[in-house]
Amino acid sequence: MISKLLTSALFAGAVAGLIAGLLQLAFVQPVLLHAELYEGGDLIHFGADPVSAHPVLPGFDLVRDGLSLIFTMLIYTGYALILLALMSLAQDRGARIDGRTGLIWGVAGFVAFHLAPGFTLAPEVPGVAAADVGARQVWWFAAVGAAVVALWMIAFSRHWAFWALAAVLLVAPHVIGAPEPDSFSGPVPPEIAALFAARALGVGLAAWVLLGAFAGFFWKREAAHG
Repeated sequence: MISKLLTSALFAGAVAGLIAGLLQLAFVQPVLLHAELYEGGDLIHFGADPVSAHPVLPGFDLVRDGLSLIFTMLIYTGYALILLALMSLAQDRGARIDGRTGLIWGVAGFVAFHLAPGFTLAPEVPGVAAADVGARQVWWFAAVGAAVVALWMIAFSRHWAFWALAAVLLVAPHVIGAPEPDSFSGPVPPEIAALFAARALGVGLAAWVLLGAFAGFFWKREAAHG
């Protein structure tokens, strides 16, 4: 079982992570690099002269972008381990696990790890005002943990009381609220910040759907060969 779990996670995480990394390089990184120009003072928002919305950005950097791809593959391999461990538990409860049902698991993963915390603590570009990073990390882990438990209850509980508790868990972190800065300021135009958040969530959705599909596919494949 452990061997099947590790093998499936390695293949699913590597493939999904590679695709996610390429999507990030194509769609997210240009926005991030644009924001860094404002953070470093190379561009000034609302300055005396109008600033082009399409500046020349650095091209592909083999070391920087290559390490980014490797790091993303490692992250999604870790996500795959979590996802497949939950899939294994669900299969023991009678759930069907394959590439098609893995799509649903992927959407659930996106909701838990991206959409739920991002509803209150949106992805941020460099240079924007933000609360203490430690406090934000604690809140993020709490929001993700609550979302994972809530989605599991919704999927596998049969009593309305658990569904009500799931709703409370989903809402509670946002009612409490994420840590916020004392004041809002920063050199980055809000249009760039909004685009970054939208693309980060969009790439996250695509990556998690692929991760779920690959995880289900490789899990079923390893089971057939086992």
